[in-house]
Amino acid sequence: MFSIEHEFDSTVITLVDEGETPLAEDVIVNAFEECVTIEQYDPRTDRVQMITLSMSQLRDLGAALDLPEGVYLRESKS
Repeated sequence: MFSIEHEFDSTVITLVDEGETPLAEDVIVNAFEECVTIEQYDPRTDRVQMITLSMSQLRDLGAALDLPEGVYLRESKS
């Protein structure tokens, strides 16, 4: 299950783990104009862990999901 909310400066996507236990904590994706952050609560440390991806890294991640194992260089369209 997931939800999508539009805030003033970002789009917030929350991914909720469903199904068999053990379930993972919710993942929150904040899409800003200049970057994307991914947050998840870590019960071991009682803290929210955050990763920030640049838009370039996000495009690379999207491309990598459809490619076989290897090392790639994405060419810019200019």
